[in-house]
Amino acid sequence: MARVVVREPSTGARSAPPLARQKTSAFVRELLGAGWAAVFLPGEPARLGRLLLWKPTGAAAGDSVAPTGLETEAVELVLPHGRSVRRRRVEGYALPVAVAVSALADAEPTHPSGAAWQAATRFALRLLADGRLYPAITPAGYDTWQVGPWNAAQRQTLDALAAAFPPHAHCLPEPGPAPMGVPPVRAQPRTRGRIAEPAALVRQFCDAVADDLVRTPAAPLAMGSLPYAWREARAVPTLREWAEETQAALTAEVSVSLRVDVPEGRRRQFRAVLQLHTAADPALVIEAARLWSEPIEVERLLGPRAETETLLALRRGARAWPPLRRLLNDAAPDQLRLTDDEAFELLGDATDALRAAGVEVHWPRELVKALTATAEIGHRTAPGSTADGLLDTEALLDFRWQVSLGGEPLTEAEMDALAESRRPLVRLRDQWVLADPKLVARAKRRRMEPLTPMEALSAALTGEAERSEMGVPPAGGWGRDGDRVPCAAVGALGDLVARIRDPESRTPVPQPAALKATLREYQKRGLAWLAEMCALGLGGCLADDMGLGKTITFLALHLHRQSDPTTAGPTLVVCPTSLLGNWQREAARFAPLTPVRRYHGGDRHLKDLAGDEIVLVTYGVLRRDREVLAETAWSLVAADEAQHVKNPYAVTARELRALPARARVALTGTPVENNLSELWALLDWTTPGLLGTLAAFRDRHARAIEMGEDPEAAEHLSRLVRPFLLRRKKSDPGIAPELPPKTETDRVVPLTAEQASLYEAQVRETMAKIAESEGIARRGLVLKLLTALKQICNHPAQYLRQSTPLRGRSGKLDLLDELLDTITAEGESVLVFTQYKQMAALLEKHLAERGVPALFLHGATPVAPREEMVDRFQRGEVPVFLLSLKAAGTGLNLTRATHVVHYDRWWNPAVEEQATDRAYRIGQDKPVQVHRLLAEGTVEDKVARLLEAKRALADAVVGSGEAALAELSDADLADLVALGRQS
Repeated sequence: MARVVVREPSTGARSAPPLARQKTSAFVRELLGAGWAAVFLPGEPARLGRLLLWKPTGAAAGDSVAPTGLETEAVELVLPHGRSVRRRRVEGYALPVAVAVSALADAEPTHPSGAAWQAATRFALRLLADGRLYPAITPAGYDTWQVGPWNAAQRQTLDALAAAFPPHAHCLPEPGPAPMGVPPVRAQPRTRGRIAEPAALVRQFCDAVADDLVRTPAAPLAMGSLPYAWREARAVPTLREWAEETQAALTAEVSVSLRVDVPEGRRRQFRAVLQLHTAADPALVIEAARLWSEPIEVERLLGPRAETETLLALRRGARAWPPLRRLLNDAAPDQLRLTDDEAFELLGDATDALRAAGVEVHWPRELVKALTATAEIGHRTAPGSTADGLLDTEALLDFRWQVSLGGEPLTEAEMDALAESRRPLVRLRDQWVLADPKLVARAKRRRMEPLTPMEALSAALTGEAERSEMGVPPAGGWGRDGDRVPCAAVGALGDLVARIRDPESRTPVPQPAALKATLREYQKRGLAWLAEMCALGLGGCLADDMGLGKTITFLALHLHRQSDPTTAGPTLVVCPTSLLGNWQREAARFAPLTPVRRYHGGDRHLKDLAGDEIVLVTYGVLRRDREVLAETAWSLVAADEAQHVKNPYAVTARELRALPARARVALTGTPVENNLSELWALLDWTTPGLLGTLAAFRDRHARAIEMGEDPEAAEHLSRLVRPFLLRRKKSDPGIAPELPPKTETDRVVPLTAEQASLYEAQVRETMAKIAESEGIARRGLVLKLLTALKQICNHPAQYLRQSTPLRGRSGKLDLLDELLDTITAEGESVLVFTQYKQMAALLEKHLAERGVPALFLHGATPVAPREEMVDRFQRGEVPVFLLSLKAAGTGLNLTRATHVVHYDRWWNPAVEEQATDRAYRIGQDKPVQVHRLLAEGTVEDKVARLLEAKRALADAVVGSGEAALAELSDADLADLVALGRQS
């Protein structure tokens, strides 16, 4: 009979080409599914063991032909026969371990023995994944890897697995046959009628898996031609002494530890008490003294080798720490009396050396936890220091260590005693305490580099500061290389932190008498928060949902500040052009006695500016006239729709930062649209220095959150920004209970034949170009492809730059016609948003041809016509309002609409929700229906599924839209843009 034997790396199934290995694994899985039995044949060394597959009575032969190189061989087994057993010679396939593991991992065996060895395979792989293996030497002197050391849970699993093994799974004569291809090292008699013990056989199989799988083709490249890396069987008898000692240490049933007792009462010396442990019961701890006084009882608990393994463990420990040799000289080693120097050695390098030798050192728990150190920021007793004036000065704040014993701060004298101590075990307040060397160093260098007020405030809010032990910046500056030091605010800084930590906890300030409105409770809390943050010079970002009344809250803040001479003065509001009219109307309505002027148009000026006047300016005019605007001492500057300055490097953002003001407020419904750098841009304007530099912020917070590197990073950032960002949603309890329900529906439409043809052609042609490009060129092609596909989904005429004909060519247009017919027939109004001006122009022309009255507002619409359009729509003169998403998605009040249609997707849920909030806002008294149009099976359809997850993170972390898709691999991108099934 032919035999399959693995002797060298260049032969056998393990080193066969990948296709051959795949064919072999597939053939083995077929046999296992056909009911073939399996039994493991041990080898020496272990990696030469094999799994035998043989055909029992009733099993199918299998449909496939055995792959080349896989031949049968004969093996004698002991099989059940009635009530007894008998030997039987069978033919089967003896598989190398790697092939057997690969096939068994995902096979579906039908014979009980196959299922048993599949369970053993998975058990062996779990052991390896847990790092349970060590080097050993076989009886014949071969290098081998073995599984171990075993913990109690793994031993229990092995016992349970072996107990469930059916006879066919371990039907070898006991002891097993000699490994094929390797001469036996000693006679192995075969005992008739007895079969191999299953637990021992499973252990041998686990050893074989360990010995085989770790010897990868890369191992010799990393280790060279060395034992435990090569695959061939070579005897290395010179390693036996080392291997046996290693094995004894790793497989010992008994381990030792030292419990250090500190001097108490009359006892003036430290002592190390020897303790014994067992792997079978980790909770069992026995003092070594009982081993010599009660040897029988201790051996019953720890095993018959308890004394031998204890002495071996002590010898290993003595090589790591010489004082243990004194224990070996004792007739009954149980405890070691220590000199002070020896006790202190155990606090340092000696503990690490003993742990490496397998001997743990335990100090009393109360001793270790007694001393703690906290970094304190601020002044405990700074005369005249108050929270109100803390941030107005340029003085630096103290940053110092405070050491406590049992929660009670040490006095200066005790701190001095600790700092002067040369040993880590110190006597303080009539007790011994263990002082970590770092803690002693902190006591010596109590004061670190002082912090600026904003650095101190940031550290106090997060509870951490980034400083090195010496208090100087690490190489490369603060950031990822800095040590995070726990800290707490004290004195005036502590009072300040307590005041601002919860934005909603302020006591509402009286509503200004000049405000002609009644503020809702949440608006009063917002006013109180803004008033205090501005009074402290900290500023803030009011980030309520669109429609919750940010404008009226800010007008109330302006009026409130006029009541105090220290805060009174003119206010500058910077906003998009489309909101100039809205601000002027709202001010005239709610603050009619306050003068308001538009600083806009050719005749703009700031002459005769009243002390309480509100000046409205657009972001565009700010870029041109910043120097003129900066000549006025503004009491308050507001940036409305502040996401317009989310890019800190843009000209608009730079000019806004250059405006002087006693207080700054950002107003936005989306503090984060695309990434966390936008949040930095907002808060660094309102509260400069709070988040550090942009580079440091990206390293410390944004990258860890956006890439998922640190699960605690989001909470850490939230603690820092929460006091400066007030965010309320319509869905929050008690915020806007009077708002009617909102229903959102995804309306999926099929592509027309023309759209499908254009779509597939665009994907085919552009993907071919993408496959041949890289870098910026590739990203440009990806974005171009996505834009083209979205335009095709909208209407072929948009993609082809046509004006006619439009009917019957787009599923979206057909559905829009149906929706508008129903909405207008019921006497209701609708907003139709699209991100493409060209598409909106096509819709305007199409609706005109159908006789449907419609308005069209886009970015180039002048201010006066914009305001006229809004008024006409709100009066109900025109039922359909076509809007450019970018130009009209914020600020407008269009509560006449009861339907909102998103003709195409912006791929940013926060932006879409802002657009929807033109209708769904305070003042809306009818249910609002939102219709999102999607082309079935297209990239639109697939991205829509991703948006739900993105919607949940929009307030904290969102991706970068289409730019993120540009980084997909070719395969992932092809899957995203491939046209799916059309109904």
